[in-house]
Amino acid sequence: MEEQRGAGVSHRWRYGPAWWDRSGDPDPRRARLPWRSTVLITVFVLVGTNIGAHGQSQRLPLDGYARVLLLVASALLLWRQRRPVAVAFGTVATVLLYTGSGYPYGPVLLTVVVGCFGAVAAGHRRAAWAALGLLWAGHALITLWLYPWLPPAGDGAGSVGQEIVVTTWVLAVAAVCELARVRREQWARERTDRAQAAQRRADAERLRIARELHDVLAHSISVINVQAAAGLALLDSDPEQARAALTTIKAASKEALGEVRQVLDTLRAPGAAPRAPAPGLGRLPELAGQAAAAGLSVEVGGEPPRLPPGADLAAFRIVQEALTNVVRHSGSRRARVRFEHDGRELRLWVDDDGPPTGADAGGSGNGLAGMRERAAALGGTIEAGPRADGGFRVLAVLPTHAGEDQ
Repeated sequence: MEEQRGAGVSHRWRYGPAWWDRSGDPDPRRARLPWRSTVLITVFVLVGTNIGAHGQSQRLPLDGYARVLLLVASALLLWRQRRPVAVAFGTVATVLLYTGSGYPYGPVLLTVVVGCFGAVAAGHRRAAWAALGLLWAGHALITLWLYPWLPPAGDGAGSVGQEIVVTTWVLAVAAVCELARVRREQWARERTDRAQAAQRRADAERLRIARELHDVLAHSISVINVQAAAGLALLDSDPEQARAALTTIKAASKEALGEVRQVLDTLRAPGAAPRAPAPGLGRLPELAGQAAAAGLSVEVGGEPPRLPPGADLAAFRIVQEALTNVVRHSGSRRARVRFEHDGRELRLWVDDDGPPTGADAGGSGNGLAGMRERAAALGGTIEAGPRADGGFRVLAVLPTHAGEDQ
């Protein structure tokens, strides 16, 4: 408790003493004042001016009025984030009053630098330039024209060299403020670009997970649906066949749950290695067996090639989705899967003889859209549509050099 209490007090003192706590302010940024930096600047201005006054015997010695002006110029910086324009002009007016009163030159000009920098950082560039121009014009007016009527007595006119120094100093302050503004804008753009890139990566990951879940669940639920219908139809007339259908449902649901857990593990532990390898064409016999349990005979032509992980997963999911569509939408109970591989790209066909049994047989659902997205992610293509003889064909062309980082 004592550590928490101490941490809370430290947090409040970062923006002001405990009695200044304004936690009820609707805008927390307006309730916080930069106490620490302002106190440091105030100490630096007071100490530095006292030290600098020893070498300026021609100027008036510091008195109570001079110290009040120094404190006012420094204290104005407390509001540089809330009232940047007023602080910029206020520090300039206070410094001109201090200089016109004949007091020693010193680090009081730092208050103008900080005030104008705050205005530029807040987006009030013209106000900051105007304040610096007012400082330059006011100093020139004091040293070149009003000096006979201002303290100290007997003070002479300022030299051209002195005004050149002042002009250079004002231009340097303006340049530093502009440089800081440009850099802050670059940082803001970089932060925005990083946030947008992270959002794009998150969107792509969500799309990938949604696609995986769709492919896993669509295939498994299609098998379960067919077997459940068969089991219900045979429950009374052929209990053994009904039992076999229920066994297939159990195996399909277990397989689906395993793959769903594997996909969801990537959400629970981003970047962690999956507990099981991603499916690929090496599991094609298992996929054919699941399709056979749903009443679909699968013939495989050609040898499935060894592919990079990304292309292997995409090819497997495309075959899985195509067979799922045959189970769902085709009257044929036979499908043919054929592979051709020339070392650069894989061409795979999934054909059935039809006819279509549903309104979605033309392939306008999410399944074909998911296949096209998978192929496009690797730089490949998907062609899907009715054949002239009444069947349906899915042709996928996948570059086999892609997918290394998928």
